[in-house]
Order: sequence, then C-alpha cells, then structure tokens
Amino acid sequence: MVILGIDTSCDDTGVGIVADGQVVANVVASQTALHAPYGGVMPEAASREHLAVIDQVLQQALDQAGLKLTAIDAVAATYGPGLVGALLVGLSYAKGLAWARGLPFIAVHHLEGHIASSQVAPPFL
Repeated sequence: MVILGIDTSCDDTGVGIVADGQVVANVVASQTALHAPYGGVMPEAASREHLAVIDQVLQQALDQAGLKLTAIDAVAATYGPGLVGALLVGLSYAKGLAWARGLPFIAVHHLEGHIASSQVAPPFL
C-alpha cells in the first residue's frame, strides 16, 4: 500500500509518501525566511505560500519516490490542530486529490501524528 501524506498545519508545506510501511519520500518547503522579518508566523502569509508551493512539493515527493500519482492507494492530511487557513490548504488539496482519483482519504490529528512518529525510524523523525 502506498499512502501520500500532506501537512500544512503551520508554516511548512510537507508531503511524504510511505510504501508498505517504509518512508520513500519526505519533502518539506520551509517558510522560515518568509516569516523571519515578522518575528513569528503570519497566518495569512503562511496560507498563501502553501497555495503557491503545494503542487511543486507534491511533484518533488513523487519524483523522490520514483512514483507516479497513479501509484498512490490512499491520501492522508493533517486536519488539526493548527492554523485554520494553513490547514484548509492541505486538507482541501488532499481531499480533492482523493476524491478525483477515487481513493480513500485519511484525516490525521496533528498531535496524534507526532505520537505515532515515535515508531518511525530515523532520519524521518
């Protein structure tokens, strides 16, 4: 089973792919430089940046994994907690992708995802 995961809960756009329990792609677009002048994350700017980069980050993850979108069996995304606007970008993108491809959608609680990550071997922590 190949699962595509999307996280846009704050200021980083993250896309990962897990194939049969192994992480085969992990791509993160950081927004640190964008928010640095403000001394913290600006929610509206974070949402807009997610929109600007999410297609590219997805393609980079597929390339890193050596897969095409047709190889994906399910789509997962963070549904909260997080910045509402930022979450809406990733959640809407993931749900739309799952719906368009006829795939199952898995909603992931951000904090439960952190807890479950203790079972993932480095370097993907």
